Amino acid sequence: MARVVPAVVRALDILELFLERPQLSARDVMERLDLPRTTVHELLVTLVERAYLIAVPGQPVQYRLGMPLFQLGAAFAGRLDLVREAQSVTRDVAAGCNEAVHVAVLDGADVIYLVKVDSTHPVRMVSAVGRRLPAHCTAVGKVLLASLDPAALDEVLAKATLPGMTPESITNPDCLREQLDRVRTDGVATDVGESDTAMRCVAAGVRDHTGAVIAAMSLSAPIIRWTPQVQGEWTELLREGAATLSARMGYVSPR
Repeated sequence: MARVVPAVVRALDILELFLERPQLSARDVMERLDLPRTTVHELLVTLVERAYLIAVPGQPVQYRLGMPLFQLGAAFAGRLDLVREAQSVTRDVAAGCNEAVHVAVLDGADVIYLVKVDSTHPVRMVSAVGRRLPAHCTAVGKVLLASLDPAALDEVLAKATLPGMTPESITNPDCLREQLDRVRTDGVATDVGESDTAMRCVAAGVRDHTGAVIAAMSLSAPIIRWTPQVQGEWTELLREGAATLSARMGYVSPR
C-alpha cells in the first residue's frame, strides 16, 4: 500500500482551516493543529512560496488563501454539470420569490453548499458557497439523508453525534428517523428554526439520469416573511425548481 506523506497531510490541514476563517495567524495554525512552531513555519513558507497562501500586507504573520486555490476550485466547478446547471435554475427560482435559494450535496453527516442565490431584501439568510452544516439540522440535509438506503443511513447515523445548532434541532436519532420517513412520503423537507431560529426553509431532492438523489435544492426566508399564505406557494415553486434541475441532469420522471 502506498504511504501517506505526513508533510502533505499537514499542509492540507492548514489549507482546510481557512474554510472556517478567512484569515489566520501562524499562532492560530499552531494552536488549532497542535504542531511545533518550526513545522508550521516551514509549511507556511512553502505554501506562500507557491502562492497557495498570501501573507497579509503589513501583517507578515497573518495569512489568507491565494489565487491558485480559486483556480483549482473554478476548474473543478467548470467540469461539474450540477453546479453549472444549478446556477441557472436557482436564479430562476430566486426570481420567483426574492428569497435565498441553495443547492447542496451530502458529505458524510454534513451538507456542503455548492450554489447560492441571495435575496435582495435587507433582512436575509446569511450563508456562503462552500459552507458546511450538520445535515440533520437543515432541510437540504434531511432530503439527502432520506434518500440513502437503510444500510447507508445506519452507517451515517452510527458515526454522527447529531449536535444541536438551536433548541429546535433534532438531536435524537429515533426522532430524526421519523422525520426522514415523512420526508420520503412528502417529497420535501423543512427546517423550522433548526439551524437558525430566525429562518424557515423547505427543500426537495435533485435526481440524475439514474433516478438517484444527487443534491437538494432549498428556499430559505426569515420567519417574518414565512407566512402561511406564501408557504404553499414557495413550496410548489421549490418543487418545480428541483424538478427542472433534475430534468437538466437527465432525470425522466415516470408517468
